[in-house]
Amino acid sequence: MVEAPPHLSPSSASAFSSCPRRWRFKYIDKLPDPSSQAALVGTFAHQVLELLCQLEATERTPDQAKALARVAWAEFEIDEDYAALELDVEQARAFRWQAWLAIAGLWDIEDPAGVDVVSTEQKIKVELESVPFVGVVDRVDRIGGDLVVSDYKSGTLPGFRWRQDKIQQVMLYAAALQASTGERPGRARLLYLGQRVLDVRVTQARIDNATTMLSETWVSIGSACSTEEFPPAPGVLCGWCPFVTQCPEGQGELMARMEAGSLPAHAPSAALVA
Repeated sequence: MVEAPPHLSPSSASAFSSCPRRWRFKYIDKLPDPSSQAALVGTFAHQVLELLCQLEATERTPDQAKALARVAWAEFEIDEDYAALELDVEQARAFRWQAWLAIAGLWDIEDPAGVDVVSTEQKIKVELESVPFVGVVDRVDRIGGDLVVSDYKSGTLPGFRWRQDKIQQVMLYAAALQASTGERPGRARLLYLGQRVLDVRVTQARIDNATTMLSETWVSIGSACSTEEFPPAPGVLCGWCPFVTQCPEGQGELMARMEAGSLPAHAPSAALVA
């Protein structure tokens, strides 16, 4: 028997549903899980946009974002996760440019000066369906009188097959806000920087569905920790698993996809078994 974690977040719940074996490696065994370059680009963009949206509305301009980015970079570039990437001069320049494109992408999908920002990076700790839930909401807005959950995404807009998981996560933030404030948000938005906004109406039925799935995942986690059985879920996502060398089934899946030519060329874990 292993000890279950004290709480659940949208990302950890999604990770368990995706692959219990990978979840164990990260949340129970706590194996090293270095941040990818794409993830760190998103982290830096989030930091700058948080600072930007704390300013008065009229000050939320691209020039102000550039100034904030320069200040934030001085601290970010000495962070151990960024240093672990070991980028050379040209690669570091490309990283900064990629991060700036993500930041500037906010203006492609909305005018930040026209947003009524209630809070940024709001930490929430509540119980949802008897599940100890924790999360950080990127931004809470007021739009047309409604409370709105807004979540930044610096990655590529997923296809329809993969969107429901992202929507489910942001619906959990809406549920947590309702539990902590007594007000149900009217909308939940996924802001795919430089691409588009996925805007979903929040209803009690959608909140109930999200929290029920969270509760079921929590029960499954408890059972898995009790029996110490964390089955793998081999699939294309093995190409993005940092623990694939610890998982025979994952390695087999990856090798089979590589031999069949069905693994995307940009899958980072392919280098781990090559």
